[in-house]
Amino acid sequence: MRHGHKTAQHERGSALWGTGGRGDSRGRGLVLLLALVALIAFPATAAAKNLNAFVPAELMAHAQANPNATFNVIVRGRPGNNSASIAKDFGGVAGHTKRAFYSINGVAGSLTGAQLVKLATNNHVLAITPDAVLKTTDYQSQEVWRQADGISSLWHVVGALGALLPAPQAPTIAVVDSGIDQSKAGDFGTRVVAHLDFCSRCPAGTTGQDLEGHGTMVAGLAAGSSSTYGGVAQNAKLVDLRTASADGSSSTSDVIAATDWILQNKDQYGIKVVNYSMRGANPSSFRYDPLDAAVESLWFHGVVVVAAVGNYGTDGAPVKVQYSPGNDPFVISVGAVSTNGTLSTADDTLAPWSAYGHTLDGFVKPEISAPGRWMVGPVPAGATLPTTEPDRVLAPGYMWMSGTSLSAPIVSGAAAQVLARHPNWTPDQVKGALMATAKPTAAGFAGGVGEVNAAAAAALNAPPNPHTNLNAFVAPDSSGNPGFNGDAWQQAVSSQTDWSETDWSETDWSETDWSETDWSETDWSESTFAQTDWSETDWSETDWSETDWSETDWSETDWSE
Repeated sequence: MRHGHKTAQHERGSALWGTGGRGDSRGRGLVLLLALVALIAFPATAAAKNLNAFVPAELMAHAQANPNATFNVIVRGRPGNNSASIAKDFGGVAGHTKRAFYSINGVAGSLTGAQLVKLATNNHVLAITPDAVLKTTDYQSQEVWRQADGISSLWHVVGALGALLPAPQAPTIAVVDSGIDQSKAGDFGTRVVAHLDFCSRCPAGTTGQDLEGHGTMVAGLAAGSSSTYGGVAQNAKLVDLRTASADGSSSTSDVIAATDWILQNKDQYGIKVVNYSMRGANPSSFRYDPLDAAVESLWFHGVVVVAAVGNYGTDGAPVKVQYSPGNDPFVISVGAVSTNGTLSTADDTLAPWSAYGHTLDGFVKPEISAPGRWMVGPVPAGATLPTTEPDRVLAPGYMWMSGTSLSAPIVSGAAAQVLARHPNWTPDQVKGALMATAKPTAAGFAGGVGEVNAAAAAALNAPPNPHTNLNAFVAPDSSGNPGFNGDAWQQAVSSQTDWSETDWSETDWSETDWSETDWSETDWSESTFAQTDWSETDWSETDWSETDWSETDWSETDWSE
């Protein structure tokens, strides 16, 4: 889909919110879209006997029905089985391995339907999921956000006699997106220190280009230094990891490969924050989703992960927040609000398309919100966005768009500003500081605990830990790398009738002294785990009638799209 417009098969999910009338466009979060498939329900159990691996039911059904068709998939190993061993198992069924990963124990490759069914019986395999396509979420600007959210005050330090001194150096921000245009020296100077190309869908010879324009806009909001349209962390270095093509789509395996690179090179480049303005197309549990597992690896290794929650909300009503990576309980998921042109956040309202609600695992999302309507940022002149929406170009090389895709980099920049002043803080501490200092809005808890207040978060010295309960299930695997033990967590929450005494979405945080808040009692929804029985999950809300499976030729389906 191109910026909010629909195709016959599916809506293109970008963290920019597509046009909903001339004045409203939506955020472009990267959306994992499966070619020719409306939805793949991850939590459904696989429709086959003697399976050891989790396989989405629809994927298994089509593999069984089409044993000679080729399916592009991601295969994750159980704890204790590294990528090399999984690749060996993969080859044991004559599958074609395309890529082995570093951030997760798994590989991407292609299998016939018969090979997929066989591999699903392997007791070393945790999950087999489609190598779906990530697309950015869609796009609108109210330029008071820099003052309203305490951002402009962080660009300098006031010294003796009122002299403005340089701000503390912010860490490097990695942007996984459609690229950062190399010609934008007025916005980034020489601060884009690396361009990496993981886009398997991009034309040859276009490395270093942003064919869509989304990644450049995201980078500009996070760290641009334009005197007119400046970003949040203006001295931060940037690393460009291109995964999305001109239409905003990225393969899941490309995004995980980019995540691998960050994990392996974060120390060399000083990367402490990563922005993912994207969301998946397939409903998923964070226990099985490979992108969720990959971004958790970053988090556990000291890198703050910020993700757009997505633009699939409907008229401000709650929905199931069921797409990676914004559904992951560790990452900072960001919703979009409108500033309404005022410096006060009290009248800021939720963008009607900004998703909020519970994940399929019961977590409340998003945690925080930021301005996301009518945001102005830099774009390459010949890219998809300015050529598709020329009436939104405000000046040569700058245009306005809207979406949670554009809210996320505001929070990424704020996280970098917090780390500039607290360089030794963990991701948990950064997230706690951002949530503890967020300002109430008219959006209520549809926008998380409130709207980001970068200056207050940077000034906080003792933030609460939002992951006290979750961290009990983080432990080194057989390779010594920290990971989340989903089985132990599921067993614990299933055996306890009340994992939480407080649902933070029902608490008036505006009256809460966060320095005294025990976050171990506020992480979980009361309706979460004891009541979550996947065997009784009501999938009747998923309208499968819109998908005509009889017209889909699965033998020709490229699951990488």
